[in-house]
Amino acid sequence: MSKLRILVSLTTNDNDYQIEQASAAEQAARRHGVNVELVYAGNDAITQSTQILNAVQAPEGERPSAIVFEPVGGTALPQVARAAVDNGIAWVVLNREATYVAELRKLGKAPVFVVTVDHVELGRTQARQAAAILPTGGTVLYIQGPSENSAAKDRLKGMLDVKPANLHLITLKGQWTEESATRAVRSWLKLTTSKKAGVDLVAAQDDSMAIGARKAFQEIPGETERERLLAIPFIGIDGLPKTGQAWVRSGLLRATIFSPPNTGQAIDMLVDALQNGKPQPERAITQAVSMPALDALQAKK
Repeated sequence: MSKLRILVSLTTNDNDYQIEQASAAEQAARRHGVNVELVYAGNDAITQSTQILNAVQAPEGERPSAIVFEPVGGTALPQVARAAVDNGIAWVVLNREATYVAELRKLGKAPVFVVTVDHVELGRTQARQAAAILPTGGTVLYIQGPSENSAAKDRLKGMLDVKPANLHLITLKGQWTEESATRAVRSWLKLTTSKKAGVDLVAAQDDSMAIGARKAFQEIPGETERERLLAIPFIGIDGLPKTGQAWVRSGLLRATIFSPPNTGQAIDMLVDALQNGKPQPERAITQAVSMPALDALQAKK
């Protein structure tokens, strides 16, 4: 049997979670003795679609055996998915629900499945963290991912599902990167309304954007206001050992939520399906964990 070739398409190469996704894919490839090619979409859905379609339409001997991808845009590329499966290429969607998966699985031409975290539950957990840190309420500067991204929408939905009425959100938009959050917060700080907001906590939909918000606060010229904002709690999501967890230990973040990378799990499942003929479930869920635990997050008096 020829060596499996797996194309892994990730959203960007300047986000700590995506970097860890790449590392997990490479580790899984070495573990199983398969070839992995990593491509990055630069947070652009058209670029991602083109990159994957080029691989699908390559001459038969140059096509990958499987495609694993984390979608950038609002869809999970249904037309590209159908083209891949029609060519016998296995298809795995990461961290996104894809309504077409059940239909493509019925064709029986190639393994098709989803490996994801429950993004709504991530949002709910973050809302519980915020409520534990601010039991009497307050104003939360909330930094969301891209508007068209379903993970960002689901994390916001979870936040709003659980958030107590005494927590008021001011929502800004980022692009899952530290730099994008810095720009968003920097622009917000220039508004007259920001000076009246009285922010009590920063909650970002990933750890890198939480750190980006801190960097914007560090640029504030007035020492009193700068020190006040840098002293408030910052919370994020992803909780990777070298970034989010390290930032919690150092005090840069009050809390994070560990959402384990899942490219490795996807490749494990693909090898089981393609080399061992083992059927895979339509949907595999990775488990996220609050760090620290919610009961340890009560506001310090």
